[in-house]
Amino acid sequence: MSASPMPSPPFPQPDSAPLFVIVRNAVEAVRTGEASVEEAILHAAVHGWYEGHIQGEDECPGCDFRGELPKSTRRS
Repeated sequence: MSASPMPSPPFPQPDSAPLFVIVRNAVEAVRTGEASVEEAILHAAVHGWYEGHIQGEDECPGCDFRGELPKSTRRS
C-alpha cells in the first residue's frame, strides 16, 4: 500500500468492503461470460466512483473533498 494520500473523492479507500465486492463481481462476470472485459471494467469503474462518493459524504458531510488534501473545503 502506498504511503501517499489517496486522491479526493470519488475514489474509495483500497481496503473498502464495497470496492472488494465490486471488483469480485466484475471478475466473476468476465469468468462466466456475463460481461466482456470492457463491460466489467466500465461497470466496476462506475460503481467504484459511486461508492467513493458515498464514502466521501460519510467522512465529511458538506465537504467538496475529504481527507488532508489541499482542497479540503466546505460547500457554501
